[in-house]
Amino acid sequence: MKNSTLWLALCKNTLISLALFVCLFGLLWIAELIFPDANLLKWSDPAWCVGIPASVIGVAYILTIKDPQNYTGFYAGIIMSVLLGVQFLLQEQFDSTFLYFCVFIPFQVKSIINWSKPAVDDAKPFSPEFLSTKTVVLTRLVYFIIIGFDYLLATVVFQHNGLWDNVAIKLFNAVLIASSIMANFWLIYRKNDAWIYWILYSVAGIGLFIILGNIFSIVLFSFFLIINAMAGIAWFRGTKPEDLGWIKRYVGY
Repeated sequence: MKNSTLWLALCKNTLISLALFVCLFGLLWIAELIFPDANLLKWSDPAWCVGIPASVIGVAYILTIKDPQNYTGFYAGIIMSVLLGVQFLLQEQFDSTFLYFCVFIPFQVKSIINWSKPAVDDAKPFSPEFLSTKTVVLTRLVYFIIIGFDYLLATVVFQHNGLWDNVAIKLFNAVLIASSIMANFWLIYRKNDAWIYWILYSVAGIGLFIILGNIFSIVLFSFFLIINAMAGIAWFRGTKPEDLGWIKRYVGY
């Protein structure tokens, strides 16, 4: 596939994402007219305003890498990560700031390197694949270790409270962090399992913001859940039977 075609797809997906968010903000604006106390659109909050372009670019990023041949989406992912890093810095969420600048951006650069090889060389089209049973077990172990570590970090370093204080908030946030790490990592190697972690990320975000009462973020993460599920299904449909890995036993092969 030619580079110009790949970049055109990214531009198209960015316009689609922008149109979706224009509709979303239009609905939220109407909702504020009906319910003046809802306070859904927080234009006076710098962090919230930085998060808007990050979300638009983030959806374009997901829509683009829905095609496992199109590495250009990761350029959008890098811009998204920079904006989200700034947003979390403004919110004084320094653990997330560190992750976006020092972990996710390098992951996305590595993804560009890995994904661009077959696209540039016009090699045989890549077929997504699932992890092997052994690797998925190890991945899940690392996943739960990250969740536990982030929970303890939030308790001891950031919130300075008891182990059982704000359990739901700390747990959902830990799942958000762990899921995004695993998703970004396995996207480097174009593994279907990345979308499982993106779905967990979206569900955790919905749960977290239900507790915090942030209606806008609930809608946003619900949006992400739909987009991530669509991308995961697209990759699954493009997976050859011999590449089903650990999931083979569950789909009749």
